[in-house]
Amino acid sequence: MSRIGKLHIAIPDKTEVSVADGVVRVKGPKGELTKPLHKAVTVTVGDGAVKVDPVAGEDGAKALWGTYASHIQNMLAGVTTPYVKKLEIEGVGYRAAVSGNELVLNVGFSHPVNMPIPAGLEVTVEKNLITVTGIDKELVGQFAANIRAKKKPEPYKGKGIHYVGEYIIRKQGKKSA
Repeated sequence: MSRIGKLHIAIPDKTEVSVADGVVRVKGPKGELTKPLHKAVTVTVGDGAVKVDPVAGEDGAKALWGTYASHIQNMLAGVTTPYVKKLEIEGVGYRAAVSGNELVLNVGFSHPVNMPIPAGLEVTVEKNLITVTGIDKELVGQFAANIRAKKKPEPYKGKGIHYVGEYIIRKQGKKSA
């Protein structure tokens, strides 16, 4: 039994939730999100709350029950307050810039790395800090992970791109005799 799936999800003020044709649609002050439903779960809306239930006899229904409850909860939170991920660039000559609809990274390669910014996200760069903002938690997290993957922090000098607050385990370099 899913502990998360059993709970009713409260709908915040100024937010609407509708379910039609196997798609959950959440509309709020910051925007609108949609998510297709799997046939193993059913979603009902009523009395200011959303309820997710597993379909009896479907394979994986119990596994998807709590997952879809969490997805809907994230959608409700995102349309009221956007999600933010911050990444920090460390290294001499490492820098980032936003030009048009692309994020341009200069992180020690012989060429700049251009990353197209997905629709629905806002990316800002201030000195060595990249801020990714959006209402879709999955999209914000995935784009931030893609940025970090371009130049992961290395353990000896700590150069690379890492999340703000992420602890990098440092290794000791070669000892001189």
